[in-house]
Amino acid sequence: MEEQQSKKKNIFQFIKFALFSASAGLIQIGSFTLLNEVVLKTDLLQNAMANSETFARIMQNEYGPCYLIALILSVIWNFTFNRKFTFKSANNIPVAMLKVFGYYLVFTPISTILGNYFTAKFASFPAIEYIVLGITMVINMITEFLFQKFVVFRGSENSAVKAEQEASAEE
Repeated sequence: MEEQQSKKKNIFQFIKFALFSASAGLIQIGSFTLLNEVVLKTDLLQNAMANSETFARIMQNEYGPCYLIALILSVIWNFTFNRKFTFKSANNIPVAMLKVFGYYLVFTPISTILGNYFTAKFASFPAIEYIVLGITMVINMITEFLFQKFVVFRGSENSAVKAEQEASAEE
């Protein structure tokens, strides 16, 4: 009986995570589209790449910078809401953020390099940058959920709820 409740709780938790990730996804898609369709047309990014050899090496084509900026915005949004509402953690926020930063130290270069590769390889395919972005976002959501559940918030889930209950009991 308890195992069944735990499974339902985990499923509900993933659904909540997915909904917050979807809202972060809207931020990521919106900012990516704005950068990809508007900022790139102003030559601002090309000037930055021309002035920095290191930046140009990291960002082999236009997909990379748009993806990175959009990803950072969505990560901040997603972390904030999932910590508070999905995992209900009163965990040390800077430590939790450093763990998430560690996840993105691995995920971001891999996804950026692969994104650059696939958008260049299939450049003639209509809207390839959006297809690659969508696939990357799904992979990100699944792996980040697992990482946050089993690494970042392990042992601290619902600690914010317990802290609130203890504070209410003391009053």
